[in-house]
Amino acid sequence: MFTNFKLKIEPVQPSEEIKNKLDIVDFIKDYIQLTPAGMNFRARCPFHNEKSPSFMVSPDKQIWHCFGCGKGGDIFKFIMELEGIEFVEALRILAPKAGVNLKRQDPREASERMRLLDIVEISRRFYHNYLLDSPDAKSAREYLAKRGLDKGTIEEWQIGYSPEAWDGLLKELKKQGYNEREIEKTGMIIEQTQRKSFFDRFRGRIMFPINDANGNAVAFTARVSPEREATEQMGKYVNSPQTVLYNKSQTIFALDRAKQAIKQNDQVIIMEGQMDAITAHQFGYRNVVASSGTALTKEQIAMLKRFTSNFALAFDVDDAGHMAADRGIRETLKQNINVTVIEVPNGKDPDQCIRENKNSWDKALENAKHMMMYYFDRTFASLDLSKIEGRRTAAAKLLPIIASMENNIEKSHWLKALAESIGVDEGVLREALQENAKNTREYRRDETPSPLEPYKKVEISREGQLSELFLAILMKFFELIDFSMQSMQVEIVKGDYLRDIYKYLILFYNSSRNNKDNRNASKPFDLNDFKAFLENSPKKAIIDKSAERLNYENLNDQLAIVDKLVLLGDKEYFDYDFNSAKAEMIRIIILLKKAFLGKKMKDIEARIARSESSNDEKTSRELMKELKLLSDEFRELTK
Repeated sequence: MFTNFKLKIEPVQPSEEIKNKLDIVDFIKDYIQLTPAGMNFRARCPFHNEKSPSFMVSPDKQIWHCFGCGKGGDIFKFIMELEGIEFVEALRILAPKAGVNLKRQDPREASERMRLLDIVEISRRFYHNYLLDSPDAKSAREYLAKRGLDKGTIEEWQIGYSPEAWDGLLKELKKQGYNEREIEKTGMIIEQTQRKSFFDRFRGRIMFPINDANGNAVAFTARVSPEREATEQMGKYVNSPQTVLYNKSQTIFALDRAKQAIKQNDQVIIMEGQMDAITAHQFGYRNVVASSGTALTKEQIAMLKRFTSNFALAFDVDDAGHMAADRGIRETLKQNINVTVIEVPNGKDPDQCIRENKNSWDKALENAKHMMMYYFDRTFASLDLSKIEGRRTAAAKLLPIIASMENNIEKSHWLKALAESIGVDEGVLREALQENAKNTREYRRDETPSPLEPYKKVEISREGQLSELFLAILMKFFELIDFSMQSMQVEIVKGDYLRDIYKYLILFYNSSRNNKDNRNASKPFDLNDFKAFLENSPKKAIIDKSAERLNYENLNDQLAIVDKLVLLGDKEYFDYDFNSAKAEMIRIIILLKKAFLGKKMKDIEARIARSESSNDEKTSRELMKELKLLSDEFRELTK
């Protein structure tokens, strides 16, 4: 080890065990598309909009950092930022992926969100076991078999059945230590205000769990039992209400199961109904999700875009299906996504088509239309283009869609196609298109900003940027530490937060030389050793909170800066050898020294002016001598 301090020996914490077992690159690849960049990987940042990829992941150091928005950290920080969750929930998500068993927490000690997740999970198991074991669920089992769902599919999707008793689930949850008020927050029960009592929301229904993107059950869709369908007054389907766990506009049915296949196929097939998606998965179409009967939202599109930019919509052919497809397409146009439309043959929904004639479904997939061709065909089918009214209506319907397109080449192509189809001069349509584009911009300006809007980047001075590069190259080529200590004084590093890190790098290196095991003194820089040194050092960093510098206020933030600097070194100097790295360090040191001396000389000149105005000749002469020494040093640097 580099360090000469003693660490307290403690059992390995679950978080460390998870980080040891999970590879950060493989994990992040499940969420965004990574491409190799030297020894590391890069991508477009999922936390802010950018055209050029500035998001870096290091497989060697198991960290990530975005040089655009400044976010960074380890595997836990990634999932916490991406899903907007706390550490405990990230632990719960990552543990099963790593094969780590977490100690069951006393429900009374868990956070509210974790308690609510547990309530829905217990409900899911309760319904599933009731479907498998209860005689009361016989008709539900027969219905699912009739719909073609095999036992493996029922088990995979944890389909269940809710008993007809008014408080069957409520009793089970209370037995597990949960009270009515928190159960109500999950939407699993309803309060009867007059009697001041609670009853189960779902009774006598086939239960389809709805999971979030990480596989946590957060809600349910409940289908009425077949024998009660004719007399049911609440409708065939009843869904969980909006809760703190379940936001319908931000949840995509089956995404937790489909995301890997979506990445592998570089395409997502979006269906309307949940049974459509379940049947598709059973028949091997694993890149399928469902919109749960509604149009795609901005948030859902942003989630899917993490995995692919190719969307295929397969909505039912009835009017409601066309409306859902229409709204979904219009929303995708705003996010520069490639959209095709799968037209299911013979007026069937995807579920029925796949079960009855898989070849017919495969042909529909193969013949999927570009979304604009889908609009052209739909629009022209109901119009007489030989009449001016028909041509005017066609232009009125299609121009707003073309105006919404982000890609100018595609926009020009479809504008020309429309002009040819309706026999109108392209220039006339282009003028109308510009008016539509203006209206589209005004509409977007009024929209509520997305939670994924770019974070405001903190500006730092040129000397601050050079200081970051100096430390980055030093960490990558740590054998330059002796040279840097001889050539670069600590005070020349710009910014207290970077100056502190340089101080600790020197202390870290000296501690290794003082160690009895001197063989480790020549060991390359070890990120984990250095972090352990920072965490155990009696001297904590003094953070400057002046406006020019970033407001890092604690050790965790300092560790995040170290991660950033390490990745910066990998990003900027991945193909450097020792000699080129040393030459680059010399160049940076000269630039920093010149900036440092220049500022110092300006300060002395100001002091000379003040001393001359007050006739303080002695101070003026001393300052002149100091200025001359600095000027000579500055000239040496410029040679």
